[in-house]
Amino acid sequence: MLEAVVSSIPSPGPAWQSFKLGPLTIHLYALLILAGIVAAAWWTHVRLTKRGGEPGVTMDVVLWTVPLGIVVARFYHVFTHPHDYFYSGANLWNVFAIWDGGNAIFGALIGGAIGLWLACVTPKHKLRFMSFADALVPGLLLAQSVGRLGNYVNNELFGLPTTLPWGLQISTSNKAFPAGLPAGTLFHPLFLYEIVWNCLGILVLLLIERKYKPRWGIFFGMYLVWYGAGRSYLESIRIDPSEFGFLGIPSNVWAAFGAVALGIVIIIVQSRRHHGAEPSVYRRGYEWSPAGDVVDSKKSEPAEKNDGELSVAGDVSGEAKATSSGS
Repeated sequence: MLEAVVSSIPSPGPAWQSFKLGPLTIHLYALLILAGIVAAAWWTHVRLTKRGGEPGVTMDVVLWTVPLGIVVARFYHVFTHPHDYFYSGANLWNVFAIWDGGNAIFGALIGGAIGLWLACVTPKHKLRFMSFADALVPGLLLAQSVGRLGNYVNNELFGLPTTLPWGLQISTSNKAFPAGLPAGTLFHPLFLYEIVWNCLGILVLLLIERKYKPRWGIFFGMYLVWYGAGRSYLESIRIDPSEFGFLGIPSNVWAAFGAVALGIVIIIVQSRRHHGAEPSVYRRGYEWSPAGDVVDSKKSEPAEKNDGELSVAGDVSGEAKATSSGS
């Protein structure tokens, strides 16, 4: 018994997955997701306000990004694993049972990016999309790490069989347990691998930021490269890969490749467009006043041809002239 504990990682039983609070059933998975969101919001708030952002603006943005992130994350998962939800006799309400797990991070990134863009273009905020994304990076990696603990609690996100001493124990009653394998087979703990990769990413990227101070979305591009590179490997050894693929490669691996490619494009494009310090987390002509209002300061600034900021839609609205002068 002692040898089994030392040479493998046990999976939590059903008693760990939820508990009763009066008439309510509280799912630990949901609490961990919420804890990750709170941690990311707090860290982003600290980083953004140090760069001149309004103290309450992060919470305003969260109200846009989190709901859209959750909805798209669930949609993405269901879309890439349709046979888990659409079959003869299936309960279609399970499509909405996010507390049972199955929320794709790539979907959350897409939904969150849409929410962030919507928040940034509102007249109330006038934030730079890329500035907020840069401030979000370490908090996002932290939230993803905390969320992966939820996968562990739900006995999901594990890889191919392994004989390594940190192999994960999975019950044969788990629907993802491969048919034909004997009971007691251990699997790669992908949730743990990703936690380690994300935490290492926080350290590496913060060291890069401290030394080189990448702005204008370049720091976010670095995050995409780091995270996409790690996920491309982890998805390739996952026991329950997405059901769609191309050239024998699962769609989630392609999504990871896409994240790396997008990150490289952002780094190259923004590095060429901007050579000076980022003047503000707000778009040109707007600044946050001590009274807590975003005020229009266009009249006091010289006119510029364009803003040069790379938007989600791919158009340009940034500060070419301001950066060329090193402002």
